[in-house]
Amino acid sequence: MNNWKDTYKNCEALLNEKKDTHLDALFTLLRQPSISTLNIGIKECADLLLNLMADCGIDARLMETGGHPVVYGEYTHPENTRTILFYGHYDVQPADPLELWHSDPFTPTIRDGKIYGRGTGDNKGQLIAHILAVKTLLEQNGSLPVNVKFLYEGEEEKGSVNLASFVENNKELLKADIAYTADGPMEADGQPTVTLGNRGLLYAEINAHGADRDNHSGNKGNIAPDPAMALINLIRSMVDSEGNVLIDGFYDGLVPPTSEELDYLRSIPFDPAKTAKVIGLKSLEMTNEEYYTNLCFRPTFTIAGFESGYTGEGTKTIIPGKAKLKLDMRLAPSQDPDVLFEAVKKHVDAFDSRCEITIEKLSGVKPSKTPLTHPLVQQIIESVEVAYDKAPIVLPALGGTGPMFVFTDILNIPSVTVPYANVDEDNHSPNENMGLKEFYWGIQASCSTILNLGQSEHFK
Repeated sequence: MNNWKDTYKNCEALLNEKKDTHLDALFTLLRQPSISTLNIGIKECADLLLNLMADCGIDARLMETGGHPVVYGEYTHPENTRTILFYGHYDVQPADPLELWHSDPFTPTIRDGKIYGRGTGDNKGQLIAHILAVKTLLEQNGSLPVNVKFLYEGEEEKGSVNLASFVENNKELLKADIAYTADGPMEADGQPTVTLGNRGLLYAEINAHGADRDNHSGNKGNIAPDPAMALINLIRSMVDSEGNVLIDGFYDGLVPPTSEELDYLRSIPFDPAKTAKVIGLKSLEMTNEEYYTNLCFRPTFTIAGFESGYTGEGTKTIIPGKAKLKLDMRLAPSQDPDVLFEAVKKHVDAFDSRCEITIEKLSGVKPSKTPLTHPLVQQIIESVEVAYDKAPIVLPALGGTGPMFVFTDILNIPSVTVPYANVDEDNHSPNENMGLKEFYWGIQASCSTILNLGQSEHFK
């Protein structure tokens, strides 16, 4: 057995002894709200995370951005030849609707083997795994075999709006051999996953204005324009009944999966009935190739929200004066959010309507992709298999979006995402959770990765 694996086995015993201490550290972080979109508790959470990292032997500091601060930390040794950059985010989604939670969202509660609370899976329960792994290895060995750096931002849930500029301005500080993120859910119950990229994001708001007030639908019917109907007709012109986007240029430059990638997708275990249950559907009629091709290689076009008129109990006979639509588009690896927004805007501007229709880009994140063949990627796959005692599923891209392009495109290093949360974590939803076993597995995976990537002759 390799030396790093022997060391890891010893580490497992120490991790078992420290379970309660590690859980207490997570609960302290979860109790602090940190809702970036509402600017609630952000600075307090950043300070809390800073102190936690310092208590674990990490040299940490707050660094200002154009918005919420970055918590940066590092542990380095002059003899170490490799550096791993851990990324995560300490901000969380709003907890609404509160009435759907079975316990207070900021009072972490254990039920049926799961920790419930906002931020458990996304992302506090995952980012803290790296910190606790460093603490455990330092307690065990007195040093680390690899340099580690931490980049924890407070704006991921609002599109990481200042992260790219921060990374651009701190390239030397963030210099590393590979970026490692723990975020998102596993692909199946207890099934470790390694993801080599992610889809990008374009999020836009479209507003339609008719009259400067709501009007009586009888007295002004056929006279005042209906902005809600205008937006419905606009969407009808943008996408067909099968979901194919009709906007000129939307699919330009789209790169289909290679034959090798398709062969790999077909080999990934897939249970449509279980997947449907996780999503909340009665059934899902897809093959594994269709499912993973749709997740990894195809863009989406989704109405995330629609607001207009009266939606209360009973009736209110009006023609609304305005309507608003939120448009969520996930981008395939070759798509650029800025280019795509211009294509969507051109379509909106050309749409003929009696209402005034405007569009605004709220967020844009580039996609990212890392090659499977990179040697450090192969080491991480090995590390995950050792930690979970099970070979991971390796996905070409994550269906969701993260700012991994800052690593692949700005720092020019490979980037991997290893989800530590359970498949049914319900991130962004009421009753967000993380399984206790998944939480502990995550710390193990971070330990295993640090030891494997840092194996060298000087490490004892």
